[in-house]
Amino acid sequence: QVQLVESGGGLVQPGGSLRLSCVASGFTLDYYAIGWFRQAPGKEREGVSCISHSDGSTYYADSVKGRFTISRDNAKNTLYLQMNNLKPEDTGVYYCAAGRWATRCVRHYYDTWGQGTQVTVSS
Repeated sequence: QVQLVESGGGLVQPGGSLRLSCVASGFTLDYYAIGWFRQAPGKEREGVSCISHSDGSTYYADSVKGRFTISRDNAKNTLYLQMNNLKPEDTGVYYCAAGRWATRCVRHYYDTWGQGTQVTVSS
């Protein structure tokens, strides 16, 4: 069974930090474009940060540039998202995703998804 499992979400105060992890099983992340997406209530799922399979380049949404860092550990088949200086608008369910042919950091290009982990930023 091909699956992705996220962890690391929680409730934090504005300005706090969280590190999300995503472990892949049943396939090798190194062979896919991979990324993090989030969805707030009443809003579309949006790309937060992605890593291209073609050249390893990274993408960050304007709203998170300078605060979030995406990385991966191929040996552990794991994807990470370090989130610093969190803001209330970062609140949402965060999903990791993989797509063999994904060329943009948008949800339609990804076909394998984790179950999501809740991130709530509130004082």
